[in-house]
Amino acid sequence: MKNKAAIMILLGLMGAVEGKSQDHQINNRQVLDQKTTVINLLKSFESGNTESLNSIHPNTYKQHNLQVADGYEGFKDFFNSIPHEKTKVQTIRVFQDGTYVFTHTDYDLFGQSIGFDIFRFADGKIVEHWDNLQEKPAKPNPSGRSMIDGTTVVQDLDKTDTNKHLVRSFVEEILVKGNLDKIQDYFEGDNYLQHNPIIPDQISGLNQSLATMAEKGITMEYDKIHLVLGEGNFVLVVSEGKLANIHTSFYDLFRVENGKIAEHWDTIETIPAEEHWKNMNGKF
Repeated sequence: MKNKAAIMILLGLMGAVEGKSQDHQINNRQVLDQKTTVINLLKSFESGNTESLNSIHPNTYKQHNLQVADGYEGFKDFFNSIPHEKTKVQTIRVFQDGTYVFTHTDYDLFGQSIGFDIFRFADGKIVEHWDNLQEKPAKPNPSGRSMIDGTTVVQDLDKTDTNKHLVRSFVEEILVKGNLDKIQDYFEGDNYLQHNPIIPDQISGLNQSLATMAEKGITMEYDKIHLVLGEGNFVLVVSEGKLANIHTSFYDLFRVENGKIAEHWDTIETIPAEEHWKNMNGKF
């Protein structure tokens, strides 16, 4: 496995299981294997290695990327359409929550983009996939950050559930319900590292960017949370809403530190009209 960032994460998780019972180590070994399976599958878009297709369940695979046909055959057709020699894939972060493995990846695949992918496992095979892709910006955001830089190390595994609850509460209270007067409950003062391509660091920077959008008549609405996944200090929230009144999928990754939200990455993708879907499973 060539991805240095992913190796660091996996090695960190290996260290976390030292001294645990044998059964617990076996469970974590399965987690490591499934993370590696996903990383290798994504890397095969670049290498063209068809052995990676063995990780897809041949009978029950369900696809939520609306530009790809359903099932194993749909995935295989997509794989065969990739110009492997021109494709680059670098998975920056990989996490697992139960049967779900989710990744944060830098793609040069039919164009440059940043994506989150979610894979669900059953019986040792990948049986379901969701993703959210956004065109990679040509320059850093106002604070000099890219959509993918920042820490990759998973910490505080014992606080996963607490951190998931905190982040879900933030998205529900602030982004869905719009109770902005409570925003300071979730942050340590003005401290906040931002990787959105047009928003600078700090809560004050976020507020200013939202105010500027409002002045231009651009609204951003979160209507519903579909999924919250986490591992340690990282939590991913999958939401549905509208950006400038256009049906939109929001994937937001948060890093939590000392019980407060400290850092944020995201991708925002327009959901196409149903007549353009290649499968009928829906985005979520």
